[in-house]
Amino acid sequence: MSPRAILFDFDGTLIDSAASVLASLDHALKRSNVTPVVTLDRALIGPPLRKTLATLTGSDDAALLDILAQAFRDDYDTRGYTRTEVYAGVPEMLQGLQTQGIALHIVTNKRLAATRRILDHLGWTAWFAGIYALDALEPAAPNKPHLVAEVLRRERLPAATTWMVGDSAEDRRSAETNALRFFAATWGYGAAADDAEDDRSLTAPLELLQAARRAPTATHAPSD
Repeated sequence: MSPRAILFDFDGTLIDSAASVLASLDHALKRSNVTPVVTLDRALIGPPLRKTLATLTGSDDAALLDILAQAFRDDYDTRGYTRTEVYAGVPEMLQGLQTQGIALHIVTNKRLAATRRILDHLGWTAWFAGIYALDALEPAAPNKPHLVAEVLRRERLPAATTWMVGDSAEDRRSAETNALRFFAATWGYGAAADDAEDDRSLTAPLELLQAARRAPTATHAPSD
């Protein structure tokens, strides 16, 4: 069925923030004289910040994670976010979907403040009817499936006419948990394409626009 709304993951789906995030993580570690226990590479991108910091340090010490998180934010929110890169074809896809009258929403593990800064920096804010992050809820959403469920409730989006696009297994699980049709962005960081149906595995952003145009529109039986 033709979508009336599409929920997008952010990192690895619309933007590539690997270079900017890794640079700010490196800054935070060096500022606090912490040596990472795993390699600082793209495999770290995607999970919430504190989970990433815990992986990097091999520690769940709340005080240490607080210090590192603040150091990361100080760097990322002032200069790091401006290094964000855009996947080829994404702006054209978003513009085309909006022109079709489809409501676009972001559902992300990235902090809301950083997400909004990046959208403003790229000039994309006006394309989105809703921008949601785990920390946009009070209390914060425990995971992305919960966040997606809350977005559907708040925005009054029927599952039958709402699609979701993401690059990770968590994104796929978030869609399936909420009965949404899921499309895997294979250019991203994660493994969302694993076990995905062929017609739902995207090799380029504009394929989503084509899928939305091809999807049949819901029909209603005439009333008596």
